[in-house]
Amino acid sequence: MTTRRDEEFMRAALNEAKKALGQTSPNPAVGAVVVIDNRMVAKGHHRKVGRDHAEIECLRDFGARVPARATLYVTLEPCSTAGRTAPCTDAIIKAGIKNVVVGAFDVNPRHSGKGIVQLRNAGVKVREGILADECSRINEAFNKWIVCGRPFVIAKCGMSLDGRLTRPDGEPRWITDPSARRHARRLRAGVDAILVGAETVRADNPRLTVRGVRWVRQPWRVVLTRSGKLPRRARLFSDRFASRTLIYRDKSLATVLKNLGKRGIISVLIEGGGEVLGQALDARLIDKVQLYLGPSLSGGPVIAFPGPGAENTADALRLRCVSYRKIGQSVCITGYPEALPPE
Repeated sequence: MTTRRDEEFMRAALNEAKKALGQTSPNPAVGAVVVIDNRMVAKGHHRKVGRDHAEIECLRDFGARVPARATLYVTLEPCSTAGRTAPCTDAIIKAGIKNVVVGAFDVNPRHSGKGIVQLRNAGVKVREGILADECSRINEAFNKWIVCGRPFVIAKCGMSLDGRLTRPDGEPRWITDPSARRHARRLRAGVDAILVGAETVRADNPRLTVRGVRWVRQPWRVVLTRSGKLPRRARLFSDRFASRTLIYRDKSLATVLKNLGKRGIISVLIEGGGEVLGQALDARLIDKVQLYLGPSLSGGPVIAFPGPGAENTADALRLRCVSYRKIGQSVCITGYPEALPPE
């Protein structure tokens, strides 16, 4: 039975896991805490591919033999096979842990449930499913990639209230205010790649870099182009991260995403322009949207999601789990497309 204390300690483990977001790809972000007599005595998270997993970090943080009354809370089912590191189940059993609480199951069909079975066979009492949705959501990109082999796609843009990406000629280029733009840029720290079209490179000469966040790696920068004619002096090709820029010429967005998945890229942030966003919408390739609405009506030719669109209202892409947040004078809308009904 789930108790308030269980949720409290699992939430502490989730806070540990959040420290790893954007750092562990293609591994999941995982956090763990050890609790003795209703008091958290150790914590840890998986820091980077090849480094110890959250459970091992947590046990090291405790630094002593774990008493039988202790409970280990971990956001994801402990691994039961050897990879870059030894199985966490072996370490848990060896440490003398007798009680484990798991948030989410491993979605990989080769591993799902096996870690829990190994622990139970060794006499460990295991409870699962505590804050399962939250523990699963934190690894939404990993979960899609491990099951489908394709990256999780976030469509992001800042637009006017009438759905435009540009102001009239001569006006300032920014539609949203500085606080909303800072919030949007932090998205980059949590993804493996940022994708734009060639026109965005020509018109804006963007950096597409992570700024204002410490201790993060620079995501790949992906450019889609039909002609291959790109300004060689653009920042994407001349700055210190030029080696992390990928160019795809005359490839469909679906093909590009499939190739990125094969490279171990598990999450992609589409930042523009309108043509690429429209392709992603029409092909139903979007897993999450994050839109920033500025307080203006600009008109103009550059629409946020152009293209053929839905034939009728019933076929429109609808969102679930929608949230609205006011940031400065802008509004951030986040949501997840509903699954298409079976034909």
